[in-house]
Amino acid sequence: MRFLANENFPLPSILLIRQAGHEVLSVSESLSGISDMEVIEKAKADRSIILTFDKDYGEIIFKHGHENPPAVIFFRYKGDSPESAGQLLIDLMKSGKLKLEDKFTVIENESIRQRAYFL
Repeated sequence: MRFLANENFPLPSILLIRQAGHEVLSVSESLSGISDMEVIEKAKADRSIILTFDKDYGEIIFKHGHENPPAVIFFRYKGDSPESAGQLLIDLMKSGKLKLEDKFTVIENESIRQRAYFL
């Protein structure tokens, strides 16, 4: 699976996801300073799932009707380490319980919610 980690996504989590065999492009490593809209455009061009702690993506997609990236995973929780978001994502992918494509996924401390894009 291919991911695009927003600038606020922790580097230790990015490294963990890469070690698990997934491709992760990090905005902070190679595209620092680009706007949220540019992140969405990059994700669309590369067919990548956006990983973020930034709630603005929901507003951009659902309120402003911007063309959707392949998927967004919004982490809305506080983990116990910089690796926790990456480990949680790896565990979710291994479980096979979630379909990520064409959805906005919100991961909170006690729940996971998904909302399908308006296609």
